[in-house]
Amino acid sequence: MENQEGLYLQTRQVLLLFVFLGMSQAHSEAGRLSVVEEMLSGALVGNLVKDLGLQVDELSAREAQVASSDNKLPLQLNINTGDLLLSEPLDREELCGSTEPCVLHFQVLLKNPLKILQAELQVTDVNDNSPVFLEKEMVLEIPENSPVGAVFLLESAIDLDVGINAVKSYEISQNSHFHVTMRVNPDGRKYPELVLDKALDYEEQHELRLILTALDGGTPPRSGTALVRVEVIDINDNSPEFDHMFYEVTVPENSMLGSLLITASAWDLDSGINGEVSYAFSHASEDIRKTFAINEHSGEIRLKGYLDFETTESYSIIIKATDRGGLFGKSTVRIQVMDVNDNFPEIIVSSFISPIPENTAETLVMIFSIRDKDSGENGKMVCTIPEGLPFVLKSSIENYYHLETDGALDRESIAEYNITISVTDLGTPRLTTQHTIIVQVADINDNAPTFTQTSYTMFFHENNSPALHIGTISATDSDAGSNAHITYSLMSAQDLQMALSSLISINADNGQLFALRALDYEVLQAFEFQVGATDRGSPALSSQALVRVVVLDDNDNAPFVLYPMQNASAPCTELLPRAAEPGYLVTKVVAVDRDSGQNAWLSFQLLKATEPGLFSVWAHNGEVRTTRLLSERDAPKHRLLLLVKDNGDPPRSASVTLHVLVVDGFSQPYLPLPEVARNPAHEEDALTLYLVTALASVSSLFLLSVMLFVGVRLCRRARAASLGGCTVPEGHFPDHLMGINSAGTLSQSYQYEVCLMGGSGTNEFRFLKPVSPNLQPQFPGKEIEESSTLRNSFGLFRDCN
Repeated sequence: MENQEGLYLQTRQVLLLFVFLGMSQAHSEAGRLSVVEEMLSGALVGNLVKDLGLQVDELSAREAQVASSDNKLPLQLNINTGDLLLSEPLDREELCGSTEPCVLHFQVLLKNPLKILQAELQVTDVNDNSPVFLEKEMVLEIPENSPVGAVFLLESAIDLDVGINAVKSYEISQNSHFHVTMRVNPDGRKYPELVLDKALDYEEQHELRLILTALDGGTPPRSGTALVRVEVIDINDNSPEFDHMFYEVTVPENSMLGSLLITASAWDLDSGINGEVSYAFSHASEDIRKTFAINEHSGEIRLKGYLDFETTESYSIIIKATDRGGLFGKSTVRIQVMDVNDNFPEIIVSSFISPIPENTAETLVMIFSIRDKDSGENGKMVCTIPEGLPFVLKSSIENYYHLETDGALDRESIAEYNITISVTDLGTPRLTTQHTIIVQVADINDNAPTFTQTSYTMFFHENNSPALHIGTISATDSDAGSNAHITYSLMSAQDLQMALSSLISINADNGQLFALRALDYEVLQAFEFQVGATDRGSPALSSQALVRVVVLDDNDNAPFVLYPMQNASAPCTELLPRAAEPGYLVTKVVAVDRDSGQNAWLSFQLLKATEPGLFSVWAHNGEVRTTRLLSERDAPKHRLLLLVKDNGDPPRSASVTLHVLVVDGFSQPYLPLPEVARNPAHEEDALTLYLVTALASVSSLFLLSVMLFVGVRLCRRARAASLGGCTVPEGHFPDHLMGINSAGTLSQSYQYEVCLMGGSGTNEFRFLKPVSPNLQPQFPGKEIEESSTLRNSFGLFRDCN
């Protein structure tokens, strides 16, 4: 009965103790005590009088007690001295595991009045645990073609101690192929890697056995060993590679067992068994192996044990993908444990303005507020926008924000902005709400039209059809809408004698240029003018460009014969001495072509002659010459038909008819001496002098002879038309046109062709030409009378108009 009452009282005291612990008004701050683990029972932990500032008599009078939340802390209080003693040795690894520092909480209870003092006991680690490999034998399959410097993962050793007493280094037994290095994984745990120093040779050695030793940092150091068996395999030159080198997943702490957390996927370029990949954890702690499991075939990581956010917030796991050839790849999976925070922040938009004008600074875009239904840290929020945008987020009152432009915007650079407003609470893990807005920039007319070229050159052929499209000018405008709508127009041209609007028109909408009428190259070869491009903004902006139009020549003009003239009332007749030598220049056909270039290149051709083979024409200069000596059987009159043709495509031509009259001789005084070879140019000068002298002499007889000339012309006009020659006597010249010297020898006669200027009021000659200046007659050496000279000098005057 007494035992039951004692048990009841003890239970009641414990319940009261926890009630007292929950009373927030009855606690105060306390200090931290420290003790080394493995100390024997009765070891002094500290003195409450010294460490907590209590009085010895107060401990006894107020029935001081020491308590912990789970009653696992073996502490005893001596209320007479205030000493706090251990009732049994402490094992830091059992109490705290891998947590460092190891701090245990306990309370000191004082009654009458009630006061609870919080205290902490830090258990210091001693090196009482040796490193232990979970796998006593590690098998590595290494291809023989592995490069020197290749790294191979080894399982790490587990040491329950912490701090300096944890695993510090790794060593490998002496060999010529490998050495071991140490790495630190994301959670701070050290693990070994095997590094290849010398290439392996499968034919030389199939297997290597190495002893891996793990040493901790205690004094003296403790160690643990494992066997590393290296199996050399042949030719497997592709290691598995993960899709991602780093995986991250957030898992609620209340997730159900067996939940799929993430699937790590690796691929191997090899085929067959060398491409088969298996997955496993690498140097994972015991806690990780108890909490998570990985499917060696699929790489799925599932929850194996319960998660506790208060115990562990995140896990970093190195997973290894190994193919059948022994090559592997590694990746890190970070599993973030999420506390209960199930309300996302909210964004309430009050005002939103879009579009906003460009070139305007500090323009209000949006007014909004934020809220989160959670409380505490989970309800506190941070609002941000991405960096690098020309916008600024400002806070006005609590949880109210407005978005403004941070300077002037340029629509031509960026026409619209996608702005993501992020609101993140301060819970763990943080929840974020994003709201994306599209802000469009309104255009203003700040860009003038720009021509694609500073100048344009356009070509088209003459004789074009009206409204011919000759080219297009083009301009662009960086603005938008009506500000970018371009109207084209013609500007004035200073070098044109006629109005530009009568030659060219332009389509105001697309810049197409048209020739309004047919142009003649012989009148206008090229012209320049300015074109303008004006947008429809307000105010309107414009620019100009130079347009050069070049008219190309067409072969639209036939050659024109200047000599002999073909429009005279009677055809001209050329005189040919019967004694002319082969190559004698009968006459020269002169023609021109108004076209240019090869369209004006002329060639001459003899189409038809009364006596074939007697005459020839030079193709390039139109000179008509004799090809042989004349005979008595040759006709006295000849008619030649010549063709003058240009080099155009298609070619154009003109024909000219020459009438040649064969005469027996010319007046003797004007014939050059046969002994002296004359220069043709000198002969022409001498002939000119002779003609001028003859003209001066004959001018006095002109009035008397003109009446006779008119009469002769009237009488012979009909006959001349039927014969096709000039009005000259047929057969031999009359006696009165011949000079007879004192010896009775008939001098050789010259016939000259004298053409009068039509419409001239004075007695001027257009030209005076002897028919045969190259004839070389013989003279007896005596003077000829002046009257005979004048009489024989001119056989005929005629009007060649």
